Amino acid sequence: MTQDKITGTLIFTVFTATLSSFQFGYDIGVINAPQKVIISHYRHVLGIPLDDRMATNNYDYNSTDALPTVTEPANPTPTLWTEEETTVSVSTITMLWSLSVSSFAVGGMIASFFGGWLGDKLGRIKALLIANTLSLAGALLMGFSKLGPSHILIIAGRSVSGLYCGLISGLVPMYIGEIAPTTLRGALGTFHQLAIVTGILVSQIVGLEFILGNDDLWHILLGLSAVRALLQSLLLFFCPESPRYLYLKLEEEVKAKKSLRRLRGRNDITKDMNEMKKEKDEASSEQKVSVIQLFTNSRYRQPMVVALMLHMGQQFSGINGIFYYSTSIFQTAGVSQPVYATIGVGAINLIFTAISVFLVERAGRRSLYLIGMSGMFFCAIFMSVGLVLLDTFTWMSYVSMAAIFLFVSFFEIGPGPIPWFMVAEFFSQGPRPTALALAAFCNWVCNFIIALCFQYIADFCGPYVFFLFAGIVLVFTVFTFFKVPETKGKSFEEIAAEFRKKSGTARRPKAAVEMGFLKDTV
Repeated sequence: MTQDKITGTLIFTVFTATLSSFQFGYDIGVINAPQKVIISHYRHVLGIPLDDRMATNNYDYNSTDALPTVTEPANPTPTLWTEEETTVSVSTITMLWSLSVSSFAVGGMIASFFGGWLGDKLGRIKALLIANTLSLAGALLMGFSKLGPSHILIIAGRSVSGLYCGLISGLVPMYIGEIAPTTLRGALGTFHQLAIVTGILVSQIVGLEFILGNDDLWHILLGLSAVRALLQSLLLFFCPESPRYLYLKLEEEVKAKKSLRRLRGRNDITKDMNEMKKEKDEASSEQKVSVIQLFTNSRYRQPMVVALMLHMGQQFSGINGIFYYSTSIFQTAGVSQPVYATIGVGAINLIFTAISVFLVERAGRRSLYLIGMSGMFFCAIFMSVGLVLLDTFTWMSYVSMAAIFLFVSFFEIGPGPIPWFMVAEFFSQGPRPTALALAAFCNWVCNFIIALCFQYIADFCGPYVFFLFAGIVLVFTVFTFFKVPETKGKSFEEIAAEFRKKSGTARRPKAAVEMGFLKDTV
């Protein structure tokens, strides 16, 4: 236990790395609070008359009422544009707002493939520094959006910020996994998700109207991430590079030893070095693994499919739908300030993610994932029952409210944090960056699909929508039970053996050799 103690350097390094994850969460949540004032500003910039303000400001994504038509601006100045070209409709504003939200996910999808490559090319620290230039650029574009064509600057800024978050969604879990001691890799791995939900909660709080979510300060709210980018860039100069990157990629043994001593807080690093040497010997005979090989090679196919399913289960569980519906459910329940109840959901999100830090090394990854998914299944059912019977029994709104809080709690106990670091435990140093990039890409794609399609699904299914999500959660729960191995306290050779057993294949010595050296690489 002495060999795997928590040191000040380790805490400082993990904190610094997860500032990127914090930004990820902040960017997810920050655009929602000032929605009305930003749309109002879009209208002002594009010349929509003030007397039509309510047409846009009261636009509700859950509304089925027809939107009024917007007329051309009063007292137009003569230009070469036609009347049709100068008339900006509510549908155009809606399209621009949708782009302002979804461009973030598009940027994330594009960049998620390059996080592992950038980390291998420049090193984990330099890659994070380079990524911060994107974060800073995106923050500045949005921060100055009030002074220019706000819709163009915000969409561009959100896209650049998405590129940043796409890069770090693979970089941060990889870096933390490589510096973490074996007995702490699960607990430290959850800090990525913990920082994300912290960022979401902070964005909800500072986005309140009396703080920054108002007509005067909304651009500062969007550009505030520049401060974090500068702070992290400064702190990264004091963080040690990944010992595994230094030794396995650059073959700089002296620097790797120095980095290990800083992280472990002791001079005796023989055990760590022996493990890395064994890994290097095995890796020297391992060919570079492409995306296609991850699916065609029998050694990697099963772990890759499981990795993708874990991330799909996380996104398709309905967690984003919960946040979409929470405010309207709280309003129905008679909560006078539903925005504060929504912040309460964010606080629950944070609390139970923190709890998972302490549970993951005790209960195990697979166990927590199954517990979380099972709990979400029942909560989704109760939520739909509450919504369906809302008109018959008014107290059913409180059933739905309780189900929301419990659903979020179960999500953050398992399905929220576990997929991000569990994937890294499935693969060796060779295929790991590609596998992590592919898993991150899958997560972003699923996120984008849900963001794009949820409203249409909700409109079609009505209060029965969460019955649909309950069925999806059940499918992923059954898959996890039969196909996902427990990785807690196991060497990667043992994990590989579990995969072979679950896939029904005989033991292959070559596969065992290639997976055997994975121990402690995360």
